[in-house]
Amino acid sequence: MLVLTRKENESIMIGDNIEVKVLDVKESQVKLGIVAPRAVTVHRREVYLAIQEENAKAAGTAQVEDIAKLLPS
Repeated sequence: MLVLTRKENESIMIGDNIEVKVLDVKESQVKLGIVAPRAVTVHRREVYLAIQEENAKAAGTAQVEDIAKLLPS
């Protein structure tokens, strides 16, 4: 893990086209702004994990249904 220190209004670049900027720092909260191409999805970690879990459930359901179609009635 790379750890960087940034102050308000400073930013970091990820590759050539993603910028993460520190917009505000208050008490124990940091507000970030992310500039990225529309093709790049950006989610909070908890949202990302929920999406992954739902995708895994959907893939598992589809597989069971596909197998059931192959079995004789």
